[in-house]
Amino acid sequence: QVQLVESGGGLVQAGGSLRLSCAASGSIFSINEMGWYRQAPGKERELVAAKRKGGRENYADSVKGRFTISRDNAKNTVYLHMNTLKPEDTAVYYCKVEESILGMDYWGKGILVSVSS
Repeated sequence: QVQLVESGGGLVQAGGSLRLSCAASGSIFSINEMGWYRQAPGKERELVAAKRKGGRENYADSVKGRFTISRDNAKNTVYLHMNTLKPEDTAVYYCKVEESILGMDYWGKGILVSVSS
């Protein structure tokens, strides 16, 4: 069993900041990629940011320069630092972890981020 626990979401005004956290625990032995996705109402789930074990990062164009992903490999935790938030960032944010030995992907339950104008 693998559990992903997300935290840090909530309501914030436009221009504000939030930090999301996702901690992986359980039977997960080697993590390759950790990332964040989001799904806004009526839209498909999309990649926000991801970071591979070797350090390579990937960001959606819409968040470049505003969001930063980081991870603590010792704690199996990934963070998403979100600055200069916009109403269009409003979505449910999901953590995803890619386990490297079995090649399994695990998803968190999602956490709501609401940005008011």
